[in-house]
Amino acid sequence: MDRQATTLALAHALSAAERGLAVIPLSRSKLPALRSPHHDAPSPSPCRGECGRFGHGVYDASTDPHRVRGLFAAAPWATGYGIACGLHPHHLIGIDLDTKSGTDSSTALRELALRHLFTIPETVVVLTPSGGRHLWLTGPPDVVVPNSASRLAPGIDIRGAGGYLVGPGSRTDHGVYGTAPGTAHLPLAPCPPELLRLLLPPPRSTPPRPTGGGGGHGHGLIHFVLTAHEGQRNTRLFWAACRAYENGLGLDLTDALVDAAVRTGLTEREARSTVASAARMSGRRG
Repeated sequence: MDRQATTLALAHALSAAERGLAVIPLSRSKLPALRSPHHDAPSPSPCRGECGRFGHGVYDASTDPHRVRGLFAAAPWATGYGIACGLHPHHLIGIDLDTKSGTDSSTALRELALRHLFTIPETVVVLTPSGGRHLWLTGPPDVVVPNSASRLAPGIDIRGAGGYLVGPGSRTDHGVYGTAPGTAHLPLAPCPPELLRLLLPPPRSTPPRPTGGGGGHGHGLIHFVLTAHEGQRNTRLFWAACRAYENGLGLDLTDALVDAAVRTGLTEREARSTVASAARMSGRRG
């Protein structure tokens, strides 16, 4: 057992608990360090800690320093800690930008931000041993953000209610997690409303898409591009092109959108490149 790693993990976990972040001990595999007390039961137990014993994963998470110490005392092999998401007072949401399988998740997030007109605020960023990043955001108390894997975009996983993030200072089989320089003491930033909508489950039913050659919706998108000021021309064109492709109007409106963008000051090459990016983002080919 690595006593020093366990001591450091406990110290980091207690520090996180002081910030109002509920924690649990983790093993080097990044899994909860304590085994379920019901593992020998003949049938799975629905218990989420009501039995009073440790070993219920994220449901053991606590900000109480006495309970945190008790959890680590019961798991002296722990070398890290997990931070439960979705709990009061921060209602933490984790944006996990992975680097596995050659995915460029950071670029995917930037494209989503450009497409849906939001920016990621300055907040705590945790660097993973594999080169990925965890962005910490807060959510509204009355909104439950579910966990998801690559639903938002390839390589972007979401940690929400019932999930946890590996805390900075944790030592795993692959290395040590740490905060990005200059972010450790930043306050947790609220999740942008436009991003929050993307993180929630899609509605059960979707409205019918417009049909025909564009109609009023197409004219509205073109007007949106025409009224762009300097500094927002490319962003507005990208957004309008994404909306056009989502509504089945991309091919019909491409030339009109490019023409509108050129009239605002973009070159035709820049405009067509932006529309092509929107087509790729929307899963189309123009």
